[in-house]
Amino acid sequence: MTGTIAAIQDRRISMETCKRYGVTVESGADGSISKHHYPYHSQEGTTVVGTKVRNVATKDFYATGDLGTAGLFGQQSFASGGKYITITEGEIDAMAAYEMNGGFPAVSIRSGANSAVKDIKASLEYLETFDNVVICFDNDEAGIKAAQDVLPLFSPRKAKVCTLPLKDAGDMLKANKVREYTKCWWDAKAYKPEGVVSLGDSDVWDKFLKRGTEEVTPLPASFGSLNAMMNGGIAAGEVTVIGALTSIGKTTMVYNLVHGMYTESAKKIGCVFLEADVGETVEKLLSVYMGTNIADVPNENRDYNLYHEKYDEMAQSDKLHILDHQGALEADELFAKMQYLVKGLDCDVIILDPLQAAVTSNENGTIDAFMDKCLKLAKNTGVSIIIVSHMRKPHAKDAHDVGEYDLKGSGSINQIAFNTILLSRDKMTDDDYARNCTQVQLVKCRRTGRTGVAGWLFYESNTSRLVATQAPEIKAANAHEDF
Repeated sequence: MTGTIAAIQDRRISMETCKRYGVTVESGADGSISKHHYPYHSQEGTTVVGTKVRNVATKDFYATGDLGTAGLFGQQSFASGGKYITITEGEIDAMAAYEMNGGFPAVSIRSGANSAVKDIKASLEYLETFDNVVICFDNDEAGIKAAQDVLPLFSPRKAKVCTLPLKDAGDMLKANKVREYTKCWWDAKAYKPEGVVSLGDSDVWDKFLKRGTEEVTPLPASFGSLNAMMNGGIAAGEVTVIGALTSIGKTTMVYNLVHGMYTESAKKIGCVFLEADVGETVEKLLSVYMGTNIADVPNENRDYNLYHEKYDEMAQSDKLHILDHQGALEADELFAKMQYLVKGLDCDVIILDPLQAAVTSNENGTIDAFMDKCLKLAKNTGVSIIIVSHMRKPHAKDAHDVGEYDLKGSGSINQIAFNTILLSRDKMTDDDYARNCTQVQLVKCRRTGRTGVAGWLFYESNTSRLVATQAPEIKAANAHEDF
């Protein structure tokens, strides 16, 4: 092999360490070291199959032989089956780690961060014989990413990451920061897959302290005991599903829901109403806001000056934003617009009505994918998303015999939902009062666990508003007693 074995003094690498690794150096005319020769052995450690040569002045490398069949740098120097082994991103770093670790084995991958996974896979059988593997790659973007990429290759809790204040182990030794390096090395953290936490982790208790302190958007006060059952309403980051059969009054509830949130909270609301154009949406919202059912007012009797005045009142707050879907949107495009409502217009609540118009088919996979996107948007941004869903055709004679499993489409609708609210109305009864009464049930609330009938709503056709009322049979009984 070219060169002689000697200490690499400018890097504080001793002759004994160079001898262990088989590293030789060449010197220039002035006696200073001009090149390092790093030998690479076969996986079995019996034969030198290639050499990496480092030009000291230019810091570049070139290789001789066939490094593709080689093991890790230094692998031949340490028998398998030890307590600890350190893996670095470069040859000098491996020798520096060996110097600072008091003789614990240290090896290096062959070709930098980009080859980390490939190189470690090739020598994984050897590395797995050690009780602990410490990953000590460069403290830069590529090295940090490479460390995260190789960690899952090892058996659970075997691999640990050593994070250094300087770029690498070689720099730590050169700066004579041996004590600092040693502390970082012993403090290396064991790998756990993303999403797995332990009670001893520093932020777990903090997450518990935040539990129940999430910002809550109240539902309208008229909606019975929903707020009480849901600890104040819908929390930030939750997906809520409202389900009802056709023509039961989902849309009426939605407009009243918007009105209640608009008047009773400071939240910004994004309206994604896929079965109504912007003109109809404004008419419905304005009707509930004014307490006048504009649709029932003949055109010649409409006071558009008054309507415009009330419209300006609503617009002035900048709390309501409406998606003009123009009749057709693909699911991905729709979701992108929902993201804009949240991230671009700072909406705190998104109301989507109905889910079935937001997806291109009722296939489970399509609905699952859309619901999953909604969940991630809610959790990542803290927006509260309310999704209105159709229900399957009724199979029971009792109009109020509905359940969460009657939601039309995939089971993921209810599974992903934090809260599921069902509406039911006996629209075919001869009793005019009962025909305009809607039962509200809370069938799922993940945060509180409370379920049951939350109350009844009566639709005032002249005002377009839903007001709290008693169950029709109780109302009738009380009327009979009064009579």
